[in-house]
Amino acid sequence: MENYAAVLHGAKDLRLTKRTIALPAAGEAQIAIKATGLCGSDRESSRQELPHERGEWGHREGAGADAQYLNTVHYYIHGRNGEYVLRDPMALGHESAGIVTAIGSGVSELKVGDRVAVEAGIYCRECRLCKLGRYNLCTKMRFASSAKVYPHQDGTLQSLINHPVPFLHKIPDSCTYEQASLVEPLSVVMNASRRAGIRAGHRVLVLGAGAVGLLACSVASAHGATNVVIVDIVEDRVNFATREGFAHAGHILARSPRPETPAAGLEAAKATADLILAKYGQDDGFDIVLECTGVESCMQAAIHTARPGGKVVYIGMGTPNATLPISAAAFREVDVMGVFRYANTYPDALALFGAGKLPNAEKLVTHHFTLANVNEAFDTLLAGKDPQGNMVMKLMVTDF
Repeated sequence: MENYAAVLHGAKDLRLTKRTIALPAAGEAQIAIKATGLCGSDRESSRQELPHERGEWGHREGAGADAQYLNTVHYYIHGRNGEYVLRDPMALGHESAGIVTAIGSGVSELKVGDRVAVEAGIYCRECRLCKLGRYNLCTKMRFASSAKVYPHQDGTLQSLINHPVPFLHKIPDSCTYEQASLVEPLSVVMNASRRAGIRAGHRVLVLGAGAVGLLACSVASAHGATNVVIVDIVEDRVNFATREGFAHAGHILARSPRPETPAAGLEAAKATADLILAKYGQDDGFDIVLECTGVESCMQAAIHTARPGGKVVYIGMGTPNATLPISAAAFREVDVMGVFRYANTYPDALALFGAGKLPNAEKLVTHHFTLANVNEAFDTLLAGKDPQGNMVMKLMVTDF
């Protein structure tokens, strides 16, 4: 089988390149990639605009990018992701699944023909955090399609890859390759859900109706949340979320100018939170608030929408230094926490798909492309709509 890779040489210089691939080394398996996801919400964060340039509630889901995990489009547009600059050509992609085509020496956990999901981060397994099971915080992490390390860690948008076996997870028979590729972004949400302790009967508010926000709704429902409300400024996304069964209800916020002072911003965020609570009859607030935008005003409102003793989890990280109403959290014992990528989530996430507990998740995939048409895929991603005017939520590169 010939190996082709989508290799980035610089800003908007993506080349489909034929590459030779060695046999897998000891402890590795070779994978024929069958599906790789690209997120439509990435394009918003990748423009690197200030919130007030789109309205203070600008759609910034995924703004964490390689500060979180959605880095592909940042690199494509700018040839860099924040301080991490492309120094050599690098294959993109990090949300993938495929089939084992060869195994290296010493591998007994997998065999040729096994279907697997690829965990994109390779951690050291030796440091204190790795041994504590919090390997997502490993300072020696090598993450697929990231220029943080040099030589760069190539991504998974390739026909074939070699990957360490501990970071390959068998796919249940009832799980498709596309579902398995969704496990990567789903894992970030699983990490948030675990930290928040979502359980049956909880009322959950999700801020941000991009792919990660919708997956957050799915996970909350799978864990028994009885009332899941989603909020965004983009009407099409909110309507998609409610129509396709991700959320029980959705609220479309009007765009507003950026407040002139931090104090005015805090006041506006409190007013927005009061509006949401009043509309949905949650006078005492939501049990769990999952903030998926990274926009400062959203981060502020999240605290006000949580009930006393509730929890706010910051999933999006688009604002590096945010002013937050900490007193409103402290005086009501609202726990405020963040998440960074994921750890030990793949088996549970795959089990959810295998058990049919995420019946609507695959509806996130709105468009399909082949690897040969990868540049067309990125053009569609950046446009936000296809030539027929249909909204792009998530693209899948399949059928290599």
